[in-house]
Amino acid sequence: MEILSIENGIAEIVTDNLVIRHVEDGIDLIGNVYYQGFDKVIIYEENITPQFFDLSTKMAGEILQKFSNYRIQLAIVGHFEVYQSKSMKDFIFESNKLGQINFVNSKSEAIKVLSK
Repeated sequence: MEILSIENGIAEIVTDNLVIRHVEDGIDLIGNVYYQGFDKVIIYEENITPQFFDLSTKMAGEILQKFSNYRIQLAIVGHFEVYQSKSMKDFIFESNKLGQINFVNSKSEAIKVLSK
């Protein structure tokens, strides 16, 4: 895993591997970016286990709550229209509305929301 610095103190997680498989991986990522002085992070959907996007596992809630607690803004870049459950659509809508956690379609959109 590589943490690249973009602009405005935004970190981009770049890897071909899963970064988040379990809640502990999310906590490790927070520690890693926090230690390096970042408070805004871009990560890609393909670097997160599919279980994260199944709200019944509670993984997303636990990890994203930690990001909020540490005041680290997060943008997850992916294609979220594949998730058809109403609860996931509502979760994405509410997250984007609040702005701490953002589900976006592109890196440029991620930079835009994290630069506000």
